[in-house]
Amino acid sequence: MQLRALGRSGLSIPPIVFGGNVFGWTADRTMSFRLLDACLDHGLVAIDTADVYSTWVAGHAGGESESLIGAWLKSRPGVRDRVLVLTKCGMEIPGQGKGLSPDWIARACDASLARLGIETIDLYQAHKDDEGVPLAETLGAFARLIEAGKVRAIGSSNYTAARLKAALEVSAAEGLPRFESHQPVYNLMDRGIEADLLPLCRAEDVGVITYSALASGFLTGKYRGEGDLGKSVRGARSVAKHMGPKGDAVLAALDAVAKARGVTPTAVALAWQIARPGITAPIASATSPAQLAELAKAATLALTEGEMAGLDSASA
Repeated sequence: MQLRALGRSGLSIPPIVFGGNVFGWTADRTMSFRLLDACLDHGLVAIDTADVYSTWVAGHAGGESESLIGAWLKSRPGVRDRVLVLTKCGMEIPGQGKGLSPDWIARACDASLARLGIETIDLYQAHKDDEGVPLAETLGAFARLIEAGKVRAIGSSNYTAARLKAALEVSAAEGLPRFESHQPVYNLMDRGIEADLLPLCRAEDVGVITYSALASGFLTGKYRGEGDLGKSVRGARSVAKHMGPKGDAVLAALDAVAKARGVTPTAVALAWQIARPGITAPIASATSPAQLAELAKAATLALTEGEMAGLDSASA
Protein backbone atom coordinates (compact mmCIF):
# COMPACT_ATOMS: atom_id res chain seq x y z
CA MET A 1 0.00 0.00 0.00
CA GLN A 2 1.46 3.35 -1.03
CA LEU A 3 1.90 5.76 1.88
CA ARG A 4 1.30 9.50 1.71
CA ALA A 5 3.32 12.31 3.28
CA LEU A 6 1.47 14.09 6.07
CA GLY A 7 2.20 17.77 5.58
CA ARG A 8 5.85 18.51 6.39
CA SER A 9 5.81 16.33 9.50
CA GLY A 10 8.05 13.58 8.15
CA LEU A 11 5.26 11.12 8.88
CA SER A 12 3.80 8.96 6.12
CA ILE A 13 0.36 7.44 6.47
CA PRO A 14 -1.82 5.02 4.47
CA PRO A 15 -4.57 6.54 2.30
CA ILE A 16 -7.08 5.45 4.96
CA VAL A 17 -6.74 6.08 8.69
CA PHE A 18 -8.63 3.76 11.00
CA GLY A 19 -10.96 5.55 13.41
CA GLY A 20 -10.58 4.29 16.95
CA ASN A 21 -13.76 5.87 18.31
CA VAL A 22 -15.38 2.41 18.12
CA PHE A 23 -12.98 0.85 20.62
CA GLY A 24 -14.81 0.33 23.90
CA TRP A 25 -18.04 1.61 22.39
CA THR A 26 -19.43 -0.44 19.49
CA ALA A 27 -16.47 -2.83 19.63
CA ASP A 28 -15.66 -4.58 22.90
CA ARG A 29 -12.14 -5.57 23.95
CA THR A 30 -12.08 -8.82 21.99
CA MET A 31 -13.41 -7.24 18.81
CA SER A 32 -11.16 -4.21 19.23
CA PHE A 33 -8.12 -6.48 19.31
CA ARG A 34 -9.36 -8.35 16.23
CA LEU A 35 -9.87 -5.07 14.38
CA LEU A 36 -6.42 -3.80 15.30
CA ASP A 37 -4.84 -7.07 14.18
CA ALA A 38 -6.76 -6.79 10.90
CA CYS A 39 -5.54 -3.22 10.45
CA LEU A 40 -1.98 -4.51 10.51
CA ASP A 41 -2.82 -7.32 8.09
CA HIS A 42 -4.27 -4.81 5.60
CA GLY A 43 -1.55 -2.21 6.02
CA LEU A 44 -3.83 0.32 7.72
CA VAL A 45 -1.21 1.22 10.27
CA ALA A 46 -2.40 4.71 11.29
CA ILE A 47 -4.91 4.63 14.16
CA ASP A 48 -6.76 7.80 15.15
CA THR A 49 -8.27 8.21 18.60
CA ALA A 50 -8.82 10.88 21.28
CA ASP A 51 -8.77 11.23 25.05
CA VAL A 52 -12.49 12.05 25.02
CA TYR A 53 -13.48 8.70 23.44
CA SER A 54 -15.98 7.58 24.67
CA THR A 55 -17.46 9.93 27.25
CA TRP A 56 -20.84 9.83 25.49
CA VAL A 57 -21.40 6.24 26.65
CA ALA A 58 -23.12 5.82 30.00
CA GLY A 59 -20.59 4.92 32.66
CA HIS A 60 -17.56 5.94 30.59
CA ALA A 61 -15.14 8.58 31.83
CA GLY A 62 -13.03 9.10 28.70
CA GLY A 63 -9.85 7.36 27.63
CA GLU A 64 -11.54 4.01 26.95
CA SER A 65 -10.35 3.89 23.34
CA GLU A 66 -6.78 4.85 24.22
CA SER A 67 -6.71 2.25 26.99
CA LEU A 68 -7.77 -0.54 24.63
CA ILE A 69 -5.17 0.49 22.05
CA GLY A 70 -2.58 0.52 24.83
CA ALA A 71 -3.61 -2.94 26.02
CA TRP A 72 -3.38 -4.23 22.46
CA LEU A 73 0.08 -2.74 21.94
CA LYS A 74 1.26 -4.29 25.21
CA SER A 75 -0.05 -7.69 24.15
CA ARG A 76 1.72 -7.52 20.77
CA PRO A 77 5.48 -7.15 21.40
CA GLY A 78 7.25 -5.36 18.57
CA VAL A 79 4.10 -3.93 17.03
CA ARG A 80 4.56 -0.36 18.31
CA ASP A 81 7.22 0.39 15.68
CA ARG A 82 4.78 -0.61 12.92
CA VAL A 83 1.88 1.57 14.05
CA LEU A 84 1.29 5.31 13.96
CA VAL A 85 -0.73 6.52 16.94
CA LEU A 86 -2.79 9.68 16.41
CA THR A 87 -4.68 11.12 19.35
CA LYS A 88 -6.20 14.42 20.44
CA CYS A 89 -6.87 16.68 23.40
CA GLY A 90 -9.03 19.71 24.02
CA MET A 91 -12.58 18.38 24.17
CA GLU A 92 -14.18 18.35 27.61
CA ILE A 93 -13.62 15.31 29.79
CA PRO A 94 -16.20 15.73 32.55
CA GLY A 95 -14.62 16.24 35.94
CA GLN A 96 -11.09 16.44 34.50
CA GLY A 97 -10.62 19.34 32.13
CA LYS A 98 -10.95 20.82 28.66
CA GLY A 99 -9.48 23.39 26.32
CA LEU A 100 -5.99 24.18 25.09
CA SER A 101 -4.32 25.90 28.01
CA PRO A 102 -0.65 24.91 28.47
CA ASP A 103 -1.41 23.27 31.81
CA TRP A 104 -4.23 21.13 30.47
CA ILE A 105 -2.34 20.16 27.32
CA ALA A 106 0.59 18.95 29.43
CA ARG A 107 -1.63 16.95 31.79
CA ALA A 108 -3.79 15.56 28.99
CA CYS A 109 -0.73 14.40 27.05
CA ASP A 110 0.72 12.59 30.05
CA ALA A 111 -2.61 10.90 30.69
CA SER A 112 -2.88 9.77 27.06
CA LEU A 113 0.68 8.44 27.08
CA ALA A 114 -0.06 6.46 30.22
CA ARG A 115 -3.24 4.95 28.80
CA LEU A 116 -1.56 4.13 25.50
CA GLY A 117 1.50 2.73 27.26
CA ILE A 118 3.89 4.47 24.86
CA GLU A 119 6.63 7.06 25.16
CA THR A 120 5.77 9.18 22.13
CA ILE A 121 2.54 10.13 20.35
CA ASP A 122 3.14 10.27 16.61
CA LEU A 123 0.55 12.96 15.90
CA TYR A 124 -1.00 14.95 18.74
CA GLN A 125 -3.98 17.02 17.65
CA ALA A 126 -5.89 19.95 19.10
CA HIS A 127 -9.36 18.44 18.97
CA LYS A 128 -11.21 21.75 19.08
CA ASP A 129 -10.17 25.38 18.83
CA ASP A 130 -9.97 27.26 22.13
CA GLU A 131 -10.24 30.96 21.38
CA GLY A 132 -9.87 31.76 25.07
CA VAL A 133 -6.18 30.84 24.96
CA PRO A 134 -3.70 32.77 22.80
CA LEU A 135 -2.49 30.66 19.89
CA ALA A 136 1.12 31.28 20.89
CA GLU A 137 0.48 29.76 24.32
CA THR A 138 -1.15 26.67 22.84
CA LEU A 139 1.58 26.19 20.24
CA GLY A 140 4.24 26.82 22.88
CA ALA A 141 2.78 24.04 25.01
CA PHE A 142 2.91 21.68 22.03
CA ALA A 143 6.50 22.78 21.37
CA ARG A 144 7.52 21.72 24.87
CA LEU A 145 5.96 18.29 24.33
CA ILE A 146 7.94 17.87 21.11
CA GLU A 147 11.14 19.00 22.83
CA ALA A 148 10.51 16.47 25.61
CA GLY A 149 10.12 13.67 23.07
CA LYS A 150 6.49 13.07 24.04
CA VAL A 151 5.11 14.09 20.63
CA ARG A 152 6.52 13.84 17.10
CA ALA A 153 4.21 16.24 15.25
CA ILE A 154 1.05 18.24 15.91
CA GLY A 155 -2.22 18.75 14.10
CA SER A 156 -5.50 20.58 14.51
CA SER A 157 -9.16 19.65 14.18
CA ASN A 158 -12.39 21.63 13.91
CA TYR A 159 -10.69 24.98 13.30
CA THR A 160 -12.10 27.51 10.86
CA ALA A 161 -9.92 28.45 7.91
CA ALA A 162 -9.29 31.87 9.47
CA ARG A 163 -8.15 30.40 12.78
CA LEU A 164 -5.96 27.78 11.15
CA LYS A 165 -4.35 30.48 9.00
CA ALA A 166 -3.74 32.57 12.12
CA ALA A 167 -2.14 29.60 13.89
CA LEU A 168 0.18 28.95 10.95
CA GLU A 169 1.16 32.63 10.94
CA VAL A 170 1.96 32.54 14.67
CA SER A 171 4.10 29.43 14.20
CA ALA A 172 6.07 31.10 11.40
CA ALA A 173 6.49 34.40 13.22
CA GLU A 174 7.52 32.96 16.57
CA GLY A 175 9.47 29.91 15.47
CA LEU A 176 6.99 27.48 16.98
CA PRO A 177 5.96 24.05 15.65
CA ARG A 178 3.07 24.31 13.20
CA PHE A 179 0.00 22.24 12.72
CA GLU A 180 1.13 19.71 10.10
CA SER A 181 -2.35 18.29 9.62
CA HIS A 182 -5.94 19.35 9.94
CA GLN A 183 -8.94 17.13 10.65
CA PRO A 184 -12.29 18.45 9.36
CA VAL A 185 -15.63 16.92 8.38
CA TYR A 186 -15.65 15.96 4.70
CA ASN A 187 -17.65 13.52 2.61
CA LEU A 188 -19.88 13.35 -0.45
CA MET A 189 -22.73 14.90 1.54
CA ASP A 190 -20.67 17.65 3.16
CA ARG A 191 -18.08 19.35 0.97
CA GLY A 192 -17.97 22.68 2.79
CA ILE A 193 -14.20 22.68 3.28
CA GLU A 194 -13.69 23.05 -0.46
CA ALA A 195 -14.58 26.75 -0.18
CA ASP A 196 -11.68 27.93 1.99
CA LEU A 197 -10.20 25.38 4.38
CA LEU A 198 -9.02 22.89 1.77
CA PRO A 199 -7.42 25.56 -0.47
CA LEU A 200 -5.59 26.92 2.58
CA CYS A 201 -4.25 23.48 3.51
CA ARG A 202 -3.12 22.86 -0.06
CA ALA A 203 -1.36 26.23 -0.25
CA GLU A 204 0.38 25.72 3.10
CA ASP A 205 1.20 22.03 2.59
CA VAL A 206 -0.90 20.97 5.58
CA GLY A 207 -2.08 17.37 5.47
CA VAL A 208 -5.84 16.82 5.59
CA ILE A 209 -7.20 13.82 7.49
CA THR A 210 -10.98 13.94 7.26
CA TYR A 211 -13.51 12.57 9.69
CA SER A 212 -17.13 11.53 9.13
CA ALA A 213 -15.88 10.31 5.77
CA LEU A 214 -18.92 8.06 5.38
CA ALA A 215 -21.40 10.67 6.67
CA SER A 216 -22.03 8.73 9.89
CA GLY A 217 -22.67 5.58 7.85
CA PHE A 218 -25.12 7.07 5.35
CA LEU A 219 -22.73 6.51 2.43
CA THR A 220 -22.51 2.80 3.17
CA GLY A 221 -25.99 2.47 1.69
CA LYS A 222 -27.34 0.97 4.89
CA TYR A 223 -29.87 3.76 5.34
CA ARG A 224 -32.33 4.00 2.45
CA GLY A 225 -35.35 5.37 4.28
CA GLU A 226 -36.63 6.44 7.68
CA GLY A 227 -37.32 2.82 8.54
CA ASP A 228 -33.59 2.16 8.46
CA LEU A 229 -32.65 4.79 11.03
CA GLY A 230 -32.94 2.31 13.87
CA LYS A 231 -30.15 0.14 12.45
CA SER A 232 -27.51 1.87 14.56
CA VAL A 233 -27.08 4.22 17.49
CA ARG A 234 -26.20 6.99 15.03
CA GLY A 235 -29.25 6.63 12.81
CA ALA A 236 -31.76 9.18 14.05
CA ARG A 237 -29.07 11.44 15.51
CA SER A 238 -26.67 11.76 12.59
CA VAL A 239 -28.03 10.14 9.44
CA ALA A 240 -31.58 11.46 9.03
CA LYS A 241 -30.33 14.89 7.90
CA HIS A 242 -28.81 13.31 4.78
CA MET A 243 -32.05 11.81 3.51
CA GLY A 244 -33.70 13.62 0.63
CA PRO A 245 -33.13 14.28 -3.09
CA LYS A 246 -29.39 14.90 -2.77
CA GLY A 247 -28.90 11.84 -0.61
CA ASP A 248 -30.85 9.71 -3.06
CA ALA A 249 -28.74 11.00 -5.96
CA VAL A 250 -25.48 10.32 -4.16
CA LEU A 251 -26.51 6.80 -3.18
CA ALA A 252 -27.60 6.07 -6.75
CA ALA A 253 -24.23 7.25 -8.07
CA LEU A 254 -22.40 5.15 -5.50
CA ASP A 255 -24.53 2.11 -6.32
CA ALA A 256 -23.76 2.43 -10.03
CA VAL A 257 -19.99 2.54 -9.55
CA ALA A 258 -20.05 -0.15 -6.87
CA LYS A 259 -21.98 -2.52 -9.14
CA ALA A 260 -19.68 -1.90 -12.08
CA ARG A 261 -16.57 -2.46 -9.95
CA GLY A 262 -17.80 -5.32 -7.82
CA VAL A 263 -17.23 -3.47 -4.56
CA THR A 264 -19.42 -1.83 -1.92
CA PRO A 265 -20.66 1.78 -1.84
CA THR A 266 -18.38 2.20 1.19
CA ALA A 267 -15.29 1.48 -0.86
CA VAL A 268 -16.41 3.82 -3.63
CA ALA A 269 -17.21 6.70 -1.26
CA LEU A 270 -13.77 6.44 0.33
CA ALA A 271 -11.98 6.01 -3.00
CA TRP A 272 -13.64 9.21 -4.25
CA GLN A 273 -12.29 11.08 -1.26
CA ILE A 274 -8.81 9.58 -1.50
CA ALA A 275 -8.63 10.83 -5.10
CA ARG A 276 -9.71 14.40 -4.25
CA PRO A 277 -6.86 16.95 -4.51
CA GLY A 278 -5.57 18.00 -1.11
CA ILE A 279 -6.96 15.06 0.85
CA THR A 280 -4.26 13.00 2.55
CA ALA A 281 -6.54 10.34 3.99
CA PRO A 282 -10.09 9.91 5.23
CA ILE A 283 -10.74 8.38 8.63
CA ALA A 284 -13.10 5.42 8.60
CA SER A 285 -14.19 2.93 11.23
CA ALA A 286 -15.45 -0.64 11.21
CA THR A 287 -16.99 -2.93 13.79
CA SER A 288 -16.03 -6.22 12.16
CA PRO A 289 -13.05 -7.57 10.18
CA ALA A 290 -15.34 -7.96 7.15
CA GLN A 291 -16.21 -4.28 7.22
CA LEU A 292 -12.57 -3.40 7.66
CA ALA A 293 -11.67 -5.42 4.57
CA GLU A 294 -14.01 -3.16 2.57
CA LEU A 295 -12.17 -0.12 3.87
CA ALA A 296 -8.88 -1.63 2.73
CA LYS A 297 -10.25 -2.16 -0.78
CA ALA A 298 -10.85 1.56 -1.09
CA ALA A 299 -7.16 2.26 -0.53
CA THR A 300 -6.30 0.65 -3.87
CA LEU A 301 -9.48 1.42 -5.83
CA ALA A 302 -8.65 3.91 -8.59
CA LEU A 303 -11.79 5.53 -9.95
CA THR A 304 -11.96 6.69 -13.57
CA GLU A 305 -12.44 10.34 -14.52
CA GLY A 306 -16.00 9.53 -15.54
CA GLU A 307 -16.76 7.84 -12.21
CA MET A 308 -15.30 10.79 -10.29
CA ALA A 309 -17.31 13.25 -12.39
CA GLY A 310 -20.53 11.34 -11.79
CA LEU A 311 -20.00 11.35 -8.04
CA ASP A 312 -19.01 15.03 -8.07
CA SER A 313 -22.18 15.92 -9.99
CA ALA A 314 -24.47 13.94 -7.70
CA SER A 315 -22.96 15.51 -4.58
CA ALA A 316 -22.63 19.08 -5.81
